[in-house]
Amino acid sequence: MADADPAGLQLRTDEVQNKPNTLRKKLLGGIAGAVLLAGAGYGGWYALVGSHHIGTDNAYVGADTASVTPMIAAQVLNVRVADTQAVRKGDVLVQLDGSDARIALAQAEAELARARRQYGQTSATSTALAAQVDARNADIARARAQLVSAQADYERARVDLARRQRLAPNGAVSGEELSSATNAFASARAALELARAGIAQASSTKGAASGELAANNALISGTTANTAPEVLAAQAKVAQAKLDLERTVIRAPIDGVVTRRNVQIGQRVAPGTALMLIVPVGQLYVDANFKEGQLDRVKVGQPVTLTSDLYGGDVEYHGRVVGLSGGTGGSFALIPAQNATGNWIKVVQRLPVRVALDPKELLAHPLRVGLSMDAEIDVSKN
Repeated sequence: MADADPAGLQLRTDEVQNKPNTLRKKLLGGIAGAVLLAGAGYGGWYALVGSHHIGTDNAYVGADTASVTPMIAAQVLNVRVADTQAVRKGDVLVQLDGSDARIALAQAEAELARARRQYGQTSATSTALAAQVDARNADIARARAQLVSAQADYERARVDLARRQRLAPNGAVSGEELSSATNAFASARAALELARAGIAQASSTKGAASGELAANNALISGTTANTAPEVLAAQAKVAQAKLDLERTVIRAPIDGVVTRRNVQIGQRVAPGTALMLIVPVGQLYVDANFKEGQLDRVKVGQPVTLTSDLYGGDVEYHGRVVGLSGGTGGSFALIPAQNATGNWIKVVQRLPVRVALDPKELLAHPLRVGLSMDAEIDVSKN
């Protein structure tokens, strides 16, 4: 057999050795191309989409809950709801004992009737006092007539006495006649003084009656049986008593779900005691805590897309930014952080952003307060 060609053998050996290197270079080139393509794709996505969105998973569902409290002190007769129960606005939640309220209402109504009766008596008194004033006017007129008569008698007695006194020295008038004339004059003068005193007394009596009439009229002037101050005060007490009686039935102030019920039958509650909370599950919002470096372009009204851990990414909620908190959570803590120390380490702060949710989406997929959410704000919208 002839010897193999050494040159051909060497060529085939070099091809076998170079083939893996060629494949490796092609593979590395492909990977590099894929990386570059992915980087370009991500860069394009970020430039067109990603840079216009900021997101956080530090977001939680919240609500403005309604606290149910009694307005009066009473014993609980009946509790008609339990925790987790859905209620509508106006539904009866708790029934309180209304015995004391009914007694108070009866007393207030009696006071109102008494006030109206007293007003009627005051009005009647004014009529009687007006009649007394008229009677005093008549007394004054009679006293003046008596004074005129007394003055006439006085003048007649004075003239008669003077004539007899002129005739007495001549003996034309006896001593008895002179004495009788003197006595008649004295009586006439006394009667005149008495008539004058009668006028003064009648005038004084009229003044007293007029004063009483004016004082009594001042109590009822410009008022009626329904507008007198005493009647209005009594009516206010009746209204308060009726309101207290109505407050023995405690109703739901809003639509929602009952939670934290801590009232039992037979318990005596005081005004302001928290009986339960009602969570308005149809009016929930989300507080999304974004890092401070993410908030430079966040504005009120921007759209927000949210997902809940409860339903996963298949269910999306759509909301709007309605406001940013006035401070970070740490700034309102009971013991806020003191950064003016030598060993201070900067910690990125988060600011709550309030997001309003769509009520229709909440109705289709209900949420509960405290659930975790993922929130993404489209900051390209102004």
